[in-house]
Amino acid sequence: MSTTTPSEPLRHSPGHASMAQLKRLPVDELEIDRSFVKNLTSDAEDEAIVSATIALAHRLGLPVVAEGVEDAATAERLAALGCDEIQGYGVARPMPVAELVEWVARHRSAVRAFVSGLAA
Repeated sequence: MSTTTPSEPLRHSPGHASMAQLKRLPVDELEIDRSFVKNLTSDAEDEAIVSATIALAHRLGLPVVAEGVEDAATAERLAALGCDEIQGYGVARPMPVAELVEWVARHRSAVRAFVSGLAA
């Protein structure tokens, strides 16, 4: 069983967390593991799990972060399902801070448009 602190998210991955933790622990957000996200657009069972997880997290007042987003189709499907945040190589690869500042400056309008699309 995983342990978390108040500042850590609850990770939703195979065998990683008990549903009881959602109620017992001070959780700030729920992260959906890439193993559920990678085939989201082609696997009905993964989509059902992701959709139900997002709905449950929102009913509990938790924001949802999907990990391992590698393409626009997955990002769009997650947005349609109500996912709050995404991360993964489809957004950007890991980079040093100096490169991140430049990346944000170059992609500022795209980031704003994507965030606006999520809010709509």
